[in-house]
Amino acid sequence: MWNRGWRQEAWTRLDQPWDVIVVGGGITGAGILREATRAGLRTLLVEAKDFASGTSSRSSKLVHGGFRYLKNGQIRLTYESVRERERLLDQARGLVSPLGFFMPTYRNDKFPGWVFGAGLIIYDLLALKWGHQRYSSSRALERWPFLRGEGLVGGYRYFDAQTDDARLVLRVIQEGILDGGFALNYARVEGLLRRRNGEVCGIHLQDKATDGQMPDIEVEAAVVINATGAWADSLRTKLGGEQRLRLLRGSHILIPAEKVPISRAISFWHPHDQRPVFIFPWEGIVIVGTTDVDHGVDLDLEPSISNREAEYLIVAARYAFPSLNISLEDVQTTLSGIRAVVDTGKTDPSKESREHVLWLESGMLTVTGGKLTTFRVMAHDALRAIRHRLPAHTKLDRRMRMFDQAPVEMMDLDQLSPSTRLRLAGRYGREAPQVVNNARSGELEHIPGTTSLWAELRWAAKAEAVIHLDDLLLRRVRLGLTAPDGAIPLLSDIREVVKAELGWSLEKWQSEVDSYTNIWRSGYHLPTA
Repeated sequence: MWNRGWRQEAWTRLDQPWDVIVVGGGITGAGILREATRAGLRTLLVEAKDFASGTSSRSSKLVHGGFRYLKNGQIRLTYESVRERERLLDQARGLVSPLGFFMPTYRNDKFPGWVFGAGLIIYDLLALKWGHQRYSSSRALERWPFLRGEGLVGGYRYFDAQTDDARLVLRVIQEGILDGGFALNYARVEGLLRRRNGEVCGIHLQDKATDGQMPDIEVEAAVVINATGAWADSLRTKLGGEQRLRLLRGSHILIPAEKVPISRAISFWHPHDQRPVFIFPWEGIVIVGTTDVDHGVDLDLEPSISNREAEYLIVAARYAFPSLNISLEDVQTTLSGIRAVVDTGKTDPSKESREHVLWLESGMLTVTGGKLTTFRVMAHDALRAIRHRLPAHTKLDRRMRMFDQAPVEMMDLDQLSPSTRLRLAGRYGREAPQVVNNARSGELEHIPGTTSLWAELRWAAKAEAVIHLDDLLLRRVRLGLTAPDGAIPLLSDIREVVKAELGWSLEKWQSEVDSYTNIWRSGYHLPTA
């Protein structure tokens, strides 16, 4: 799909009329690209950095219905979320997987246990799927003997789901491309084109991947959609709009799975401020999250966890599992992302609404806010908002599948377990057989200590628009999160797998190693001071 030389060819094809230009290559923009191309629209997606390099690779990895939103009265948001969760579980098997949750209840919790039980009844009814069950304190401790027993009243089991967020974005984009769409990473919008009446009619685009080899270009479209998430105000202010978003940072710590032996998520109230926090297994590690603080740092800098946030999450983990003696020394990796919510001036960031919003200003539509789970709903709402500017033949059908059927049966190889075949099918869709067929001897084995295959590195380097090493290790194959020390000790072995596909000189490789190491240590590691 994105084989060597694709970028130069693609740049020469941008000078054509488009129905829709989507600015932003996160999950919101990806969903709009997918739905627009399905509707027969000539659609171009551009992303200033790498696909999913912002919030959409730094989320909590949960595809959930927003159980906690029920207490805020956000019934509509919860309803949309649980229905979309069920759709994704059905259509993206291997990429979106069920995740069991257990919510222990304690005597001093801010809400009594029966409130959870009542809420879970509503939660399951909205999903049309009965999945929760009450546990006594003795049964809970029998199942999780390392759980805090002091004050434990009981708890509730229920189900949500998890995903590899960056791979979800990439698969949605790829399916949009296979249906006729166009997508470019490292293509930065430097300005907006406007008609005499002030209406936006296109973008001024600059290539950020080839050191100025590609000339700047002006690209016109009937509609420009601003799907840049936390960066949405930056594009809106080019039209003279006022800033309307509040930027919140959510940080996580990642701990080796052997330190926290759990097979399902544990969700509970933080002992300091009674915010909901969780601990759950993901891709061979355990994630503890999340914080919710105002992000007052330049958006062009890698978001990173603060000492205060790290201590907050360690306190949570030690409170839930006191006998495991979890400390900062156990933290393997950190992960911080920025989410945009409409700023209503609430003192507590967690009380700001997570519902998405649409603003049509001077002909440009901005869609922001919302949740990973509801990206398809957001895409349809966005396209319906500008329906009057689209060709008459456009048909928007929310009943259609989001994902094509993945060819699990085409990878019937003895060396691949059924779970590995399903995993590859979920992450790579129609291209999954090529991932396998492209592998060389020994590359269908797992990278030590991870759930990833060496073959995934080769395929990503060959056909997944990798421009920099951090694209490969932080978003295509998640070794920067799942391998010890960000996979830096494995870089020599990784180079042997990918060097022919990337075509980088030794000097280029070393430059990329230095850059990746700096990115990982500044953005994915505990603060050094």
